[in-house]
Amino acid sequence: MALMITDECINCDVCEPECPNSAISPGEEIYEIDPNLCTECVGHYDEPQCVLVCPVDCIPKDPDHEETQEELQEKYNIITSA
Repeated sequence: MALMITDECINCDVCEPECPNSAISPGEEIYEIDPNLCTECVGHYDEPQCVLVCPVDCIPKDPDHEETQEELQEKYNIITSA
């Protein structure tokens, strides 16, 4: 399952550089996560780095983009092979 950033985001800029897949970018009002690039850090780390550094805890799992660990690993494999 990809992650998402809620409207509680304070645009502190700490999550974007932590993403190993460059899935986080500035949106019109708050940062956004591209679900096609988000692997929840599978393949890179044991837990999502953006969630670890977020000071307001506004990065939950995105219920519109549910994926298994295997699907996240496959997405990681595709992203890193490009």
